[in-house]
Formats: sequence, C-alpha cells, structure tokens
Amino acid sequence: MSERDFCANLARLRREKGVSQRKAASDLHISQALLSHYENGAREPGLAFVCRACDYYGVTADYLLGRTTAAGGARLTAEAVRQMARQLRQIAEQAESYI
Repeated sequence: MSERDFCANLARLRREKGVSQRKAASDLHISQALLSHYENGAREPGLAFVCRACDYYGVTADYLLGRTTAAGGARLTAEAVRQMARQLRQIAEQAESYI
C-alpha cells in the first residue's frame, strides 16, 4: 500500500462514478481544492473523510487505501439485507409446503 494507491483510487472512483471534482467535493462536504489536493497527494485526509468517501463510492476503506483489490468487501446495504430476508421467507414458505 502506498499513498499513491489512495490518491489514484480516489480519483478513479470519482471518474467511474461520472462526477466532477466540484460535485464530489460538494457531496463529501469539502472544498473542490481540498479534494484536488487529496487526489494529487498534496494533502492527506483524516479518518472522517475516508469514511465519508467509502460510503459515497460504496467501497471499503481497505479498497480505497489500496490494501485490497476487492472493492465491495463484505459490506451489505440495507436493501440487500431486505432482499435476502424476502428470499429466506420464500424458501421457508416453500419448505413448509413439503412438510
């Protein structure tokens, strides 16, 4: 892991999301200049920003920091949990019909 991994990942994730620096900075509650500094390695962010960026881009901190290549990790969204619960209820209902 290197500082460059973080900078490159941050910039790449923004481009993949299809948003400008200005839009991403606004959404992340920082100035465009500060986001630019983070993306080019001129400044190092604090933990609060890293957490916001992970939530914004839907990746784990390990991925953002360049510690893993698995972007999603084991995080589940609330909608994914609801969908899994619906599927489990359907399976349970089907199983009851065989008993």
